[in-house]
Amino acid sequence: MEIFIVAALVALIGAGAAVAGVNSKEVAAETVATRTAPAALLKLGYFGNLTHAPALVGVEKGFFAKDLGAAALQTQVFTNGPSAVEALNAGAIDAAYLGPNPALNSFVQSGGESIRIIAGVASGGAQFVVRPDITDVSQLRGKTIATPQLGGTQDVALRKWLGDRGLSTNTSGGGDVSINPTTNAQTLRLFQEGKIDGAWVAEPWASRLVEQAGAKVLVNEADLWENGEFSTTVLAVNKRFLAQHPQTVEALLAGHVESVSWLRGHPEQAGTVINEALTVAIGQPLEEKVIARSLSELVFTYDPLAGTFPTLLEHGVSAGVSKPADLNGLFELTLLNNVLKAAGEQPVTAAGLGAE
Repeated sequence: MEIFIVAALVALIGAGAAVAGVNSKEVAAETVATRTAPAALLKLGYFGNLTHAPALVGVEKGFFAKDLGAAALQTQVFTNGPSAVEALNAGAIDAAYLGPNPALNSFVQSGGESIRIIAGVASGGAQFVVRPDITDVSQLRGKTIATPQLGGTQDVALRKWLGDRGLSTNTSGGGDVSINPTTNAQTLRLFQEGKIDGAWVAEPWASRLVEQAGAKVLVNEADLWENGEFSTTVLAVNKRFLAQHPQTVEALLAGHVESVSWLRGHPEQAGTVINEALTVAIGQPLEEKVIARSLSELVFTYDPLAGTFPTLLEHGVSAGVSKPADLNGLFELTLLNNVLKAAGEQPVTAAGLGAE
């Protein structure tokens, strides 16, 4: 319907312009250019997590600022997915590094009107860690396990894994295993105090629990996915901002691809640069052993692994935190593939769930 309305409007403008001796094609081109002008400001959100390292490095090394050119960059550090999604949906930020499930939930709940996933960020780097005396799933009955937030990526993974093994959970913390949505910093403290029995978390928190609190890995989520590939973080953009400022979004993606490429090509320097960025973002660096272990578990990639998202949604539905939905349109990878082509890299696929 919108296409026909725009076409009719252009036709009317063209008719009036002809009377005034103005070329209608020039008027139409000017209208489109105005609607898709570069933004003066891009507001970017991300977390102080290792799974968001491309954001940290992109800011720290100035990749985003360079590629955005005249557009100013404003950043905001979040501590959980729901608050970042709320800001993104409201237009308080324009783009955000997010877990795949919060991005999925936003898209589903808005009927596809809130966001678009425009790139991948990281794969891997999520683990279920527990007290050393827990060696089998049967010992989890009656235990309390933490996840970063209800309906988040690790929360869904834990509920799905437990359900597949006959252990019930519910969103109010009941069932065979009590799942307690807890901030990552509180999770570390509660585990050290013996008040929780484990946690399903992303890096660097899995490594912090292992290295600083004596936890052991019960499940590495990579073992649950084909070829160990599953999305931990994606880059999403407000749908309206994307429609109005595609040039600015493409510039952001250029910085993102540059950041991912730098991380891949400089493994010996990555930890130092990430720690410098974390000091700015969250006020403190991580221990070198935590950084090293975290990076060994992660793969940084601009591929969002779109083909895994129907499975992620199924997991959310079975866990009781999502509803069935059509995911067509979730991905907009055309701009990313433009950037990748210019960089001599292979394109990525939307797996039939959007443009590429």
